[in-house]
Amino acid sequence: MCGRARCTLRADDIPRACHRNGGLIRHVNMDRYRPSYNVGPGMNFPVVRRDDGSNTDGAGLVLHCMKWGLIPSFTKKSDKPDFFKMFNARSESVCEKASFRRLLPKSRCLVAVEGFYEWKKDVSKKQPYYIHFKDGRPLVFAALYDSWENSEGEKLHTFTILTTSASSTFQWLHDRMPVILGDKGSTDAWLNGSKTDLLLKPYENPDLVWYPVTPAIGKLSFEGPECVKEVPLKTQEKNSISKFFSTRKVEKEQESNMEQSVCDESVKTNLLNNLKEEPRSTDDRLTSLTDKDHDSKSNVPVPSLGDVGKSQAKRDYEELLADTKPSKDEIETSPARKKGNIKGGGDKQPTLFSYFGKK
Repeated sequence: MCGRARCTLRADDIPRACHRNGGLIRHVNMDRYRPSYNVGPGMNFPVVRRDDGSNTDGAGLVLHCMKWGLIPSFTKKSDKPDFFKMFNARSESVCEKASFRRLLPKSRCLVAVEGFYEWKKDVSKKQPYYIHFKDGRPLVFAALYDSWENSEGEKLHTFTILTTSASSTFQWLHDRMPVILGDKGSTDAWLNGSKTDLLLKPYENPDLVWYPVTPAIGKLSFEGPECVKEVPLKTQEKNSISKFFSTRKVEKEQESNMEQSVCDESVKTNLLNNLKEEPRSTDDRLTSLTDKDHDSKSNVPVPSLGDVGKSQAKRDYEELLADTKPSKDEIETSPARKKGNIKGGGDKQPTLFSYFGKK
């Protein structure tokens, strides 16, 4: 967008800035023009337009001082004009919107400035920049104008500056920029009513430059040469984007180092635990090696030498129990015999019958 500009050109220099060399140019309301370093919507601004019903030679042009901020002619007479509503017009939609479409055939004009201002939006504040040509020549914008009459019968001429998408080198500052007509061929084509396809495009030439200026230009009352004085940026503001990416890089490196440290600590702990474990005996290692050589494909566990010894002792114990255990017939015929076998064959205990028999 374009909402502030510098226009300190003399009235006679404005037509030349628009490549209108030679011939007479009629002036309209130029007594209202006041050169300023800080011009905004609602202020008087000189534009170059075609004279009604004539061609584009020198005698057919008008240097007309108008109000910046379009007020369509169909606006109600009782309405209060709002110059900030249409001080810019998107070039992509001028052929569609009624406010602009009807103006394209015969209501085109040129706006000459020495530079314009744009604000770079940051998180906490906005930093203004002054944009201009490197060699100091004026910039010429494509614009549309209209006239409106209020309830008192006063006729007001207003205009709007066309904007387009930002150029590749301008995108870091803003996503929009004014339509800049960089040579005589483009200014002639615009005033003659040529098709807009080849004209309303971003200005890609490298001679458009900029630098930061004081935020005081946000006030229209601040309009002196200090408006275009370059101011230094703080290092923190100047490197805010690079600082953001470098911070993210450091954070990722710290996360990676932390993960590596945790992994190293885990490996170290496991090694220490393995070292603390008792080593296997020679027999166990031999048994393990024998198992791998003779039965590497089998999943059945093979007992160690210690296990074999335990099994042999268990079998000896079972055989001993089998020798002393009574047969099934002996158990069924004489339950008391079992007690005798357990206590010893020589022990005899009296029964209840023998006890009562003695008596």
